[in-house]
Amino acid sequence: MLFRSVTAQSLKTALLFSYAFNELGYETLPKPCDRFGDIICSVKFGDEAKLIEFCRAVQSVSPIDSFALPEPWDMPGYNDRVIMAAGAFVQGASIELSCDAPIRPPYIAYLQGGLTFEHGVIALEKCLDTLSKI
Repeated sequence: MLFRSVTAQSLKTALLFSYAFNELGYETLPKPCDRFGDIICSVKFGDEAKLIEFCRAVQSVSPIDSFALPEPWDMPGYNDRVIMAAGAFVQGASIELSCDAPIRPPYIAYLQGGLTFEHGVIALEKCLDTLSKI
């Protein structure tokens, strides 16, 4: 039962981001009306600065290392610089709220829903507030 609950929380968070950013005119995948088959939502920013600030906003509401400022860097194994935001309790956790993105056009962030929908709501509020100032 717990696994279904966590999956539902993650899916709801991904759907929330898809809906909110789609309403603001960003291209999202899946779209809010699409069937979600994963806990990932991608948001196309079309702008490097917006992409980076989005990832930083997600990091800033993380339970661990919220003070950290993610920077794009040349990560081994990737062709482009990559930015990653994840304040997880377990290094390499695969279910907590996180996002990452290659730094290349069209500047797409990949957000993964987290353990609780409420954390997703807080993250969305922070992301929207941050992006409204750019």
